[in-house]
Amino acid sequence: MRGGAQPAPGDIAAYLRAQEHKSLLRFITCGSVDDGKSTLIGRLLYESKLIFDDQLAALAQDSRRVGTRGGELDFALLVDGLAAEREQGITIDVAYRYFSTDKRKFIVADTPGHEQYTRNMVTGASTADLAVILIDARKGVLTQTRRHSFLVRLLGIPRVVLAVNKMDLVDYARATFERILADYREFAARIGLTDIAAIPLSAVYGDNVLEHGGNMPWYTGPTLLEHLEHVPVPDELPGRPFRMPVQWVNRPNSSFRGFCGQVASGRVRPGERVRVLPSGRESELARIVTADGELPEAVAGQSVTLLLAAEIDVSRGDVIAAGDAPPQVASQFEATLVWLHEEPLLQGRAYLMKAGPRTVSATVMPIKYRINVNTLEHAAAERLELNDIGVCELELDQPIAFEPYAESRALGAFILIDRVSNATVGAGLIHFALRRAQNVHWQALDVDKKTRARQKRQKACVLWLTGLSGAGKSTIANRVEKRLSAEGHHTYLLDGDNVRHGLNKDLGFTAQDRVENIRRVAEVAKLMVDAGLIVLVSFISPFRAERRMARALFEPGEFFEVFVDTPLAEAERRDAKGLYRKARRGELKNFTGIDSPYETPENPEIRIDTTSVSPEEAAERIVSELGAAGITRPA
Repeated sequence: MRGGAQPAPGDIAAYLRAQEHKSLLRFITCGSVDDGKSTLIGRLLYESKLIFDDQLAALAQDSRRVGTRGGELDFALLVDGLAAEREQGITIDVAYRYFSTDKRKFIVADTPGHEQYTRNMVTGASTADLAVILIDARKGVLTQTRRHSFLVRLLGIPRVVLAVNKMDLVDYARATFERILADYREFAARIGLTDIAAIPLSAVYGDNVLEHGGNMPWYTGPTLLEHLEHVPVPDELPGRPFRMPVQWVNRPNSSFRGFCGQVASGRVRPGERVRVLPSGRESELARIVTADGELPEAVAGQSVTLLLAAEIDVSRGDVIAAGDAPPQVASQFEATLVWLHEEPLLQGRAYLMKAGPRTVSATVMPIKYRINVNTLEHAAAERLELNDIGVCELELDQPIAFEPYAESRALGAFILIDRVSNATVGAGLIHFALRRAQNVHWQALDVDKKTRARQKRQKACVLWLTGLSGAGKSTIANRVEKRLSAEGHHTYLLDGDNVRHGLNKDLGFTAQDRVENIRRVAEVAKLMVDAGLIVLVSFISPFRAERRMARALFEPGEFFEVFVDTPLAEAERRDAKGLYRKARRGELKNFTGIDSPYETPENPEIRIDTTSVSPEEAAERIVSELGAAGITRPA
C-alpha cells in the first residue's frame, strides 16, 4: 500500500484492538449523473493512501485506455467496476468501498445518478447514516438532486453534506456556490432536511476533499474528510425495546431448537420474558447461543441463537420481542412506495411483500396520491410509473409484526416482488396500521365449506376459463354447467359480460380496471366455493399476475385453470360481436390481442384447443377431468 505508517510486528494486537473500537460511519454519495461521485470517492481513497501499488499501476493503465482525463489519473475508475460504466463514464450499480483513517472507519456506497437507476440509490441509502449529495457547480440544483434529497429524507438519513463539485469549472466563484446553497436550502426546508453541511470542492484536483488548497480562501469550514471524521453518529438501537426477526429455525437434533437472527434493537438476557409475534405467545428466554459459546446478554447488531423455555411455535419471519413492549401487529397499512420497475404499479394487483425475513401477499388498495418531487404537490394516481413516489394503502393476506419506519428501519421497511418474474419492483416504508383493520375480525362459523359441499355430494372448486375474446369460453362454460347440473351438482357460472352489468359495471378496460375486475370476481368465486359450489368463471383475465392472485385465494386442489386456446386469427375470424373489427379500426381501445396483451397460461390444469375439438367435446373433457380429480364423486 502506498504511504501510510504500518504497525510494527509487536504492535499488531494493539493495532487490531484500536481498529475494532473505532466508530463506523456508513454514507452514500448521490446526485445527478456526471456530478463526480465516483471521482470523489476515488480521490478519498487515493489521498487517504489506501490504494495498493498494483491498484495504482492498473489505475494509471486504465486511465490511459478508457479514462476521461486525457491520460491523467481518472479516480472514478477505482469505483466504476462494470465494463458498461467505464465505457459510458457513468455509475450503474451500487459500488461499496471501505476505508479507514486514524479517527474512524467508513463504508461508502457510490450510487447511480441516472434516473433509470434510482432503485439502486434506494438500495445504497437503506443502511446509511449520512448522505453526500453532489451538485455540479455549472448546473445547480436539478430534478434528480431533488429526487435523491427527497429519498434521503424519506429513508430517514438524518445528515446531509451538500458537496458542490467541479468548482474548478466555474473559476472557484463564491457567488456560484452561495447561489446553489440558497436554492438547495429552500428546497430542503420544504421536505424537512435541516442538518446540512455545505462544502465547495473539486474532486478532480482535491480542493477541500482532504486539504483546503489555495483556490477557495473564502471557504473556512472543514474539508469533506474532516467533516466525515467528526460528524456524530448516534446509535439509539441498544436503548430501544428488544426486537429480533427470526431468520432460521435451527433444529440439529430433538434436544435443541433455537431461533437464529440478528438483534435489530435493544438487548435481552436469559430469564427475561419475551413475546413471539404475530402469534402473541410468550415464554421466558432460556439461553443465548453463538458459535463461540453462550452469552449473558445479546445486544443490537449481534447475530445470535435464542432458546426459549416454553415449547411454542416460532417460524422464520416471526419477531421475538420484549414481553412488556412488543411491536404492533396488523395486516393493513398506509405506506410510502418508491416504484422501481419499468412495468407500472397497478392498483389492485397482488404482489409478494418481503418485510425482513417474512414474505406475504400484498395488494395495493388504493394509491392515495403521487408526489411531485419538484413541487412536492400531491397528485391523484391509479398507477405508479418507474421512479414515482406515492402514498398508498396495503392489504396483506396475513398479519405481520411491524413498527413505523420512522421508529425502526428493520421492522418498517419492505420490498414488493412481482409474482410472475420475481423481480423486485418496489420499496416501501410503513407509516401506520389502518384503523379499519383493527375493527374487523373473522367470525367463527360452525358450518364450514366441507359440510356445505358434502350436502351437495361434491367437492367445491373453481373452474377458471381464460382465453381471447371469441375463443369460446362462455359457450364451453355453459355446456359444462348444463352437464354438471343434469348430474345433480350445484354450480354457478360467473361470465365476464354478465358480471359487468352489475358488480363491475363501474370498471372500464384499462390495465388497472382489468386488474380490479379480476380481483372482485376472484373474491366472489372464493365466497361461492366456501358455500360448497362448483364455480365456473369465464373471463378473458389476460394477465398471469391476476390469475396467480386468484389461484392463491383457494386451497390446493380447488383451482382449475382452463386455457381455451384459440389463435388470434381464428378468434378474429369468428368475431361474432364485431369487437375485433372495431378494435382494428381504433374504435375500441385496450382490446386484448390488439392493443392490450394476453399472457398465455404457463401450466394450466386443462388446455382446450378449439381448432381441433368442438364445444361439446371440450365440455365432455372438462367434466371427465373433474371426475378424475374427485370433484364430482359422491361424498
